[in-house]
Amino acid sequence: MESNMSEQFVEIDHFGLELLENVDMMMEPQHSHEEVSSQEVLILIEKVILEIVTSLSKDEAPVLVLPNRSSWANVSFDNAVGLQMTSGSSVTTVRSNCSSSVTKFGHILKVLSTIYKLVQSNVYATKRDIYYNDTQLFGSQRTVDSIVDDISCMLKVPRRRLHVFINGLQLATSKGFISGDLCYLEEDNTKVDCHSNSTATPVSSNVGGIRNIVSSAKFVLIVEKDATFQKLLDSDFCTKLCPCIMITGKGVPDVNSRLMVRKLWDTLHIPIFALVDADPYGIEIMCIYKYGSVAMSFEAHSLTVPSVMWLGLLPSDLQRLRVPEDALIPLTQRDQNKLTSLLKRPYLACQPAWQREMEMMQRSKVKAEIQSLASIAPDFLSRVYLPNKLRYGGWI
Repeated sequence: MESNMSEQFVEIDHFGLELLENVDMMMEPQHSHEEVSSQEVLILIEKVILEIVTSLSKDEAPVLVLPNRSSWANVSFDNAVGLQMTSGSSVTTVRSNCSSSVTKFGHILKVLSTIYKLVQSNVYATKRDIYYNDTQLFGSQRTVDSIVDDISCMLKVPRRRLHVFINGLQLATSKGFISGDLCYLEEDNTKVDCHSNSTATPVSSNVGGIRNIVSSAKFVLIVEKDATFQKLLDSDFCTKLCPCIMITGKGVPDVNSRLMVRKLWDTLHIPIFALVDADPYGIEIMCIYKYGSVAMSFEAHSLTVPSVMWLGLLPSDLQRLRVPEDALIPLTQRDQNKLTSLLKRPYLACQPAWQREMEMMQRSKVKAEIQSLASIAPDFLSRVYLPNKLRYGGWI
């Protein structure tokens, strides 16, 4: 049976391509907010300093008000944007006259001063550079990392506009990889060709500087795990089926991998599919790409891709394909708690099909990795499962 299916549907025919094009027409991207200029960043920092000086001139102790980056109370859900930070529902007040917060107040001013000089002189630094500039003051690298994120959130400016990078500019700092029908120029005019069938290209560490994107891809496939990504790469999936682009964040995606998916959606206007494990953590990873996260909700407009569709592995696929029982894994208590938590997320209300799949997992009390499809046939994923899904619209 499997052999006949694979022979019949190994390629997307005209029907399948038409279906993808219809998806494309239904999923037009919302334009993200235009990024602030360097001059605007300087003005925002100057406003913070001016408020401090004004307080001092009135003999008042200066305070800094930071949005709470870990609170759901600060987040609202918009179907066209995802999880976005709202103004001031939950804040942390950093006081200069309070023994418990005066140290943090000083840290923020020090880092603000460093960022101001970097932006003003158009120079970039790493978080590690800032830490080693005054290790005695900061005490740990983690302190600097947190302060940079706090400042980004306070100013409502993407971290990359603060001229602070996680690692060195010359390093491939992204953990994600990309492959397929895609060429582009980096900001330094380096040409990047992602067509190789044997090796993937690291996701750019400066996605904002990418330009001249050229692609005839029909869709983008987000792959949760690196092992699955490599297997599809080895099977020449991107050229055998139809022109496409594959990207993996190797588990929970870093910011650059999310920025890259958003960039491709904004530029190419093609469908974005997700291939994740049929388990609560795979679903949560897909939700990060689609709707964002609480911690990064202040950058939702440049990070989320609300058009992402769940291609697989669906819990209903496990029954439909009769995946052998020995390839299924019982849900742990931790899995069940995560699933219950996910079902309470605000975005699930507008995704009844996702909700039904998750409730099916809850009832069956089993999960499965994408690799479980190999128990049907070694190449079932690339030769049968994905071609059929894409041909007949098997996504939700």
